[in-house]
Formats: sequence, C-alpha cells, structure tokens
Amino acid sequence: MPPSHRIGFVSTRLAGTDGVSLETAKWARVLTEMGHECFFFAGELDWPSERSYHLPEAHFQHPEIQAINADLFDDYRRSSKTSGEVHHLRYYIKEHLHAFIEKFDLELLITENALSIPMNVPLGLALTELIAETCMPTVGHHHDFFWERKRFGVSGANDYLRAAFPPTLPSIHHVVINSFAARQLALRTGVTSTVIPNVMDFDHPPDPPDAYSADLRAVLGLRPEERFILQPTRVVPRKRIEHAIEIVRRLGIPARLVITHSAGDEGTAYFRYLQEYARLLNTPMLFAAEHFNHVRQRTPDGRKIYALADAYQHADLVTYPSTVEGFGNAFLESIYYKRPLVMSTYEIFRTDIQPKGFQVVGFDDFITDETVEQARRILEDPALAEEITARNYELGRRHYSFRALEKHLTALMHTCLGA
Repeated sequence: MPPSHRIGFVSTRLAGTDGVSLETAKWARVLTEMGHECFFFAGELDWPSERSYHLPEAHFQHPEIQAINADLFDDYRRSSKTSGEVHHLRYYIKEHLHAFIEKFDLELLITENALSIPMNVPLGLALTELIAETCMPTVGHHHDFFWERKRFGVSGANDYLRAAFPPTLPSIHHVVINSFAARQLALRTGVTSTVIPNVMDFDHPPDPPDAYSADLRAVLGLRPEERFILQPTRVVPRKRIEHAIEIVRRLGIPARLVITHSAGDEGTAYFRYLQEYARLLNTPMLFAAEHFNHVRQRTPDGRKIYALADAYQHADLVTYPSTVEGFGNAFLESIYYKRPLVMSTYEIFRTDIQPKGFQVVGFDDFITDETVEQARRILEDPALAEEITARNYELGRRHYSFRALEKHLTALMHTCLGA
C-alpha cells in the first residue's frame, strides 16, 4: 500500500451545492478511500469540526472582502486605503494558513479555486506568499479563471491578478477541468497543467427514491398533472435561465420550472429579472433554494431539507442553458441520475464532452421549434427517455467515474510527493 498523507483543502467556501464545494467533496472522498487524511480551511464549512479550520475572513461574502472587491473591480484604479486593507488581511490570513498547516501537520495543500478566480484577493495573495516562503507542495485545482468572467474585465487589481491568480511557483502543480482552460493557462502564464474533468460515482448507481422524498412534489406545490422541469444551477446571468423559462412556456403542456440554487455571488438583479420574465410569459416557476442542500437535513423547526439528488430523481426533464461552463456539473449529475437533458452546447461541451457520444437536446444561441419538439417528445415517450438516459449513463461510467478520478489522483500524488 502507498503511504498515507495528510492533505489540506483551502477555499473561500466549502459548503452547500456550488460546483467547487461538490467537486471538493468528491476529491476528498476518493483520497480518503485511497488511505489519505483530509482537512479543510474556508470561510464557510460543513465538514466535521475536528477536521476543519474556520476563518470568516476567507469567505468572499465577508463584509471586509466585499468592500475590497467593490473598489478593486469597479474601474482601473483603486484607493490607497483598499491597498492597505488588502495587505493587512493578506498577512492576517497567511498567519491562519500557517496555523492550519501546523494544527493538522499537513503535507500537501489543494487550493479549490482560491488561486483561480479573485473572489477573495487577500486569500489568494496569502496562499501565494505562504507557498513561496515554504515551498509547500500544492495542487492548484482551477475550476474557472478570472479572464473567463466579464465582471473582472475592468480591474484596479491587475498586479494582484498577475501575482496570485494563478501564481507560477515551482511547488504548485496546476489542475484544470477542461482542455480549453489548459491551453489558455499555458498561453497566459507559460505553465503546464493536468486536465482532470469533474466526475460522479458511476460505479455505484444512485439509490431509488425513498419515503423521505415521497412528498417532494407536494412540498414544492406541483400539481399531479404538472411536469417537474429542473434547473439545478445558481441564479447568475451566465446560466441563461430565461431560456429555461421559454422552454417551459413553449412546451404546451402543464409544467413548472424549479430552480434549486440561490443567486450566489453576483447580486439579485438577475433574480428579479427572471421573476418579471416568468410573469410576462405566464410561466409557472419556483425558486426553491430553501428546500435543497447537497445532503438531507432538517431545520431547527423540523422542516425537511432535501438533497439535490432528490430533485434530480423526481424531475421529468433537466434544463441547462448556460452560455459558459468550466465543465458542467449539472450535465454530469443529469447523466448520473438518468434524466433527459435540454442544454446549450457551450464550448467545453462541444470540444471535450459531446465527441464521446452523449445524447442531449442541444441548442446554440436560442430556442428553436425543433428544440421544443424534441423536448416534448422525450417527455411524452418514457421508453425513448429511458433508452437515451441508459446509454448516457454507460458513457458516463466509462469516462467520468470515481475510478477514473482515482487514477488521476494517484499520478498527481506521485508527482507532488513522490508517493
């Protein structure tokens, strides 16, 4: 057996149903099954306290971080006060990172988007300095980069971005989730990277729906004749949820769009726009984030919180009209839970995923009559839906299983630690 190592994951948030938190949980599970021990540092955590180091200032929603971001990403100039606050927090966070490493006697860090996208600039700078000063073996797990997000295009933080998002240090091994990101990282920074796509546990199919989730449709207010159309993403503009609303409107059958996530880190203007758009189209829609988390639980007053898996298993169809995705967790989850999928053929899907043979109802920039007709046909023909989803599942098992991830991580551990 290879030796066991103590590994620390670092991010702004390691909790809830966002893609970074979910993929971190998968890596931690596979690494644990390989015999390693995993620990967690973030501004929000839902990991066991005995393996966690909670630092509120690491969260991108901490008031001081939000104030810094408001100045850094509004124009090409920042104030001297903001610079001072950045460096004050950089030093403060770095001290806590040292304490995290010492407390759990860590041998390897895995940064989850903390060195990729500047949601928390002081955290990225603190990590960069710590790695430069200690030569700590580090895996930079990059889900998306700042140059992929329009809101970071105007910036008074270009010096910080070049220094830490991502840094180019000899002890950092870079991992990206698609081939396009690997090419862009090499072009922009000159560093090589390993492509490790997102995964699901295809070797162990999901359990069938049980008594806990039997009342889910009723709790969501779905009528017996209504189709459950699932939009399992955050409410941010690049998800193009207005297209999902249009699809539901044009299906011509009783259906309701259920959105499982909240607005996240990009404000509430888009949320309000979708509410108005659905009202104008007279389309039933439900923002249901309060009912879902990545695991089942209950509120203090006893109300059920359902797992995201419950939403998939009770859905009749999944919509995924994103214009840009680093990989596409909702795509992979739909395949795993054997749900038919209407989705935008975004660039990474076309280049990395579609050539493997997956069958979806795809569209490019807008919804066509053919898109709607294909979606309606799948909803009205259960045998066709079962045939498509079964074939997709087998392709998922071949290309995106935990077994495939274990092979990648075994090689990565050998590169980082020689074991």
